[in-house]
Amino acid sequence: MRIAIVGAGIAGLSCALRLQDAEHDVTLFDKGRGAGGRMSTRRVETSAGNAAFDHGAQYLTARDPAFVAAIDAWAAAGVVARWPAAGDDAWVGTPGMNAIVKHLADQTQVHWQHQVTALRRSDAGWHVELLAPAPLASAAAVDAPVDAVVIAVPAEQAAALLADHDPAMAAQAKACRSSPSWTAMLAFAEPIPITGDIVRHAGIIGWAARNSAKPGRSGPEAWVIQATPGWSTTHLEDSVDSVAERLHAALADQADGPLPTPLHRTAHRWRYARATATDRGALWNAGMRLGAAGDWLLAPRIESAWLSGRLLADQMLAE
Repeated sequence: MRIAIVGAGIAGLSCALRLQDAEHDVTLFDKGRGAGGRMSTRRVETSAGNAAFDHGAQYLTARDPAFVAAIDAWAAAGVVARWPAAGDDAWVGTPGMNAIVKHLADQTQVHWQHQVTALRRSDAGWHVELLAPAPLASAAAVDAPVDAVVIAVPAEQAAALLADHDPAMAAQAKACRSSPSWTAMLAFAEPIPITGDIVRHAGIIGWAARNSAKPGRSGPEAWVIQATPGWSTTHLEDSVDSVAERLHAALADQADGPLPTPLHRTAHRWRYARATATDRGALWNAGMRLGAAGDWLLAPRIESAWLSGRLLADQMLAE
């Protein structure tokens, strides 16, 4: 089959690679500028060097044997390493969380900066419609009809794409609401006076980590501070500067002394950070050849997103 996958995160890439192994022709479309999504790593030049922030997912764990084997392969490729500070079973991408997504995307055909706004069916098959005309380099891939479509984006975005074609599937996606997360990123010229590399459940802080202490990192002292879901929801429409200031102050409250002036301070709003998941695993309409995968169909974990994509590919291959 010729298959289009909307979303080149872990779920979409897992599905794509499984289908490619069975010699199907797969093309992925993603609105991002490059590999990462909710596993993004942001890099910023400061006066003390290049600072890096894993401002989405902080680490991953593995329980399913198939995913354990995948992590072992990624470790052998040098794109993951253990991070004991977060737990005995915690792993991180190296030199950033986005290294995992990039490693997988390099094995597939992904069109970045291609935001799919709608799907259309014709006698020839499925067609993807974009927010703007496709660049010449990928125009042929966009215009060509495909036999099947996989939606591998957060539930709220999936619901909009599914609504005109499979209302029941769209309703399941719509029922899986995601909680938001405001995340601040601060860089300092020197280590700050906080014991340990992780702060959990402290006031409005749900999680904070000394990102520069993760394995494979370099550059100045860098902290990622994620607000609690409740605070993020209440302050969802606040300005970036206001949120960065509030989370900076919250981090300072956890320090044993005053914090130096940061070299860099900003914040990022994740509207769809943590899914309220079902136990469906994956969704597949064999008659229409339309499917959906993502962590919202299993659990809000990187492993679950990977497993969901794999489950959907297996259902498609079984057909």
